[in-house]
Amino acid sequence: MSAADLRRGLKRCELRAVLRGVFAASHLRQDHELRITAVAKAVRPDQVVVDRTAAWLHGVDTHGYAEHDGVLPVETCALRWHPRTTRAGVDGRSRDLQTVDVMMLGGVRVTTPLRTALDLGCCLRRREAFAAMTALARLHGLTQQDLVRQLGRYRGRRGVIQLRELVGLLDPRIESQREAWVLLAIADAGVALPEPQFWIVIDGVPTYRLDFAYHRLRVCVEYDGVEAHEKSEEQRDNDRARRRWLRDHGWTVIVVRNGDFTGDALERWLRELRAALVPGYSNRRW
Repeated sequence: MSAADLRRGLKRCELRAVLRGVFAASHLRQDHELRITAVAKAVRPDQVVVDRTAAWLHGVDTHGYAEHDGVLPVETCALRWHPRTTRAGVDGRSRDLQTVDVMMLGGVRVTTPLRTALDLGCCLRRREAFAAMTALARLHGLTQQDLVRQLGRYRGRRGVIQLRELVGLLDPRIESQREAWVLLAIADAGVALPEPQFWIVIDGVPTYRLDFAYHRLRVCVEYDGVEAHEKSEEQRDNDRARRRWLRDHGWTVIVVRNGDFTGDALERWLRELRAALVPGYSNRRW
């Protein structure tokens, strides 16, 4: 396709950019297969897809919300003894990878979920790194011990101090990015860590699942984000009934919302949590 045909196709919305320098017909579904095909067009055989692009191919999107309005870069590194790529739109770098760190995915060399989780733990900002690590662990069956066993290889690497701390908090039961942020905020506040995804059993039947629970003290922390506004009225009624049941049965329910991760909003729910964890606390105020 000539450059003029490409411009014409983009103007008519017949084509769209998938990655920098890689385009696809607009009618094609943006699924996993298309992602792999697009990345394969952007990298040479002697390059390995790493970091956020690797996570993307493994089913974990770590790109920021606003980045999806642009064109995502491709992050790669060169295999040993090969030069870094200089292709426009490809963020080439070098990294000391071993054979066990690399797998083939649809004809593309990509770091394994384990290696990708460890690398992101070093190079992303702290909250985003922890969310990515927990998501990769959940989707690909990684355990905290899997990551611990690899930490020695990262000695002296930039970001390793952050990585060690986050590995110590890793729990694959965490089910969303913002739930990971909630747990990290609790840890940063020096508060005892809760149990993720705790089921309340009624008459022998698992009935209510809580995001985080201190079940002996009957305290739970629930994340209620932007997606809650997309629920049907019936789903919202169910949420209200569920929390009413919890409070009626002696539970303190602390709800964290989308904007509650900085400033006064963060301090408010952490203050409620600290108070609720004091023995003899009454939940009547909340």
